Amino acid sequence: MYRFAPSLTGDMHIGNLRVALFNFICSQQTCEKFIIRIEDADKERNIEGKDREILEILNLFGITYDQVLYQSENLKFHRQLGSKLLMDGNAFSCFCTPEILEKKIAYRYDGTCKKLSDDEVIGNENPFVIRIKEPNEAVDFTDLINGDMKFKPKDIDDFVILRVDKTPTYNFACAVDDMLHNIGVIIRGEDHLSNTPKQELIRKYLGYTDKVEYAHIPNILNDAGEKMGMHDDALSVKWLLEEGFLPSTIINYLILIGNKTPTEIFTLKDAIEWFDIKNISKSPARFDMGKLRELNREHIKLLDPLELSKFIGYSSRDIGELAKVYLEEASTINEIKDKIDTIFAIKTCEDFAEEFEILKNAYKDLPYFKEFDVFKTSLEEKSGLKSEKFFKPLRVLLTGAESGPNLSEIYPHIKNYLGEIIK
Repeated sequence: MYRFAPSLTGDMHIGNLRVALFNFICSQQTCEKFIIRIEDADKERNIEGKDREILEILNLFGITYDQVLYQSENLKFHRQLGSKLLMDGNAFSCFCTPEILEKKIAYRYDGTCKKLSDDEVIGNENPFVIRIKEPNEAVDFTDLINGDMKFKPKDIDDFVILRVDKTPTYNFACAVDDMLHNIGVIIRGEDHLSNTPKQELIRKYLGYTDKVEYAHIPNILNDAGEKMGMHDDALSVKWLLEEGFLPSTIINYLILIGNKTPTEIFTLKDAIEWFDIKNISKSPARFDMGKLRELNREHIKLLDPLELSKFIGYSSRDIGELAKVYLEEASTINEIKDKIDTIFAIKTCEDFAEEFEILKNAYKDLPYFKEFDVFKTSLEEKSGLKSEKFFKPLRVLLTGAESGPNLSEIYPHIKNYLGEIIK
């Protein structure tokens, strides 16, 4: 069983999506179930509607799942198992207030309450948290990407598992949920690497013996995000989509970076055939917006012209073909849409205003021409304009821009719309 466990505290970022992709691909390869577990236990930080947004994004990217679960639904189990750890002597009540802890070095707990007698605990009416007992020996596990990992007891500490209000902390809820849902493989970001020994310890104390495999994916170093006030892999998937990057492009890129792939351009279906989580580099991958744009051009080329036309707000194969002509100077759906919209917009030509009007009037008397050269020659004769005074206003008249692809490449795709273009 695989799982993707997003929180509801913000937009899904590229690191989240990469984790979801890898879990989905591996579940497809092994024919195992894949669940979405919404981590909604922290009610104060949850943003309303984020769960629907997350599921919509996953659906948009073709990431299917067997079930959607909510962490808050397991609260009774978190409390029951927390009580079990107390009764078994693997956890203890801690009455230390934040003020007391603040006086300790780096807030590190020194085990004061662990030494309290049963009578001292029962007789203490102050609020308390429940802490798990630091292990007596190192906790080790094997990571599919990073190899053998080993954490000393002092690296784990007597950490809190249930807060004063008896809601679970992240590590306790996560460990219990993975145990309850029988998760066999955990693929997540490397920022969770230090959490893994704590979660292993929790399951060990609870008597859970099923083996769990891990793969901690290195972060994405994000120069583009830093310019936007973001860090590491926090670049929003929603933002990339709004900028005009195709879902297929983003999938391609997130699987490609820091990975050994048989080809550079591929689909999610292709990746399921050959993806191997063990091929992911141990080093962080660097997000390259230029490379993403390059891949986006290639994926736009692969689109059916009618489908591309619909992406930019039209419904014509001709417009889809025209959009591909602009791939030399545009790399996103938004940039292409701007080019096409400009062609159909009302235009002016300040440098050649008089010649521009002459061309517009001359066009009114022309018949339909299939070939651009015949159209150009006829319009030139009808208008009486030559050289720069003909070609510059003609380009603006047909495209709304003073530069761009050759008009001979554009004309075949706009010839049926000239009446709408030349207004």
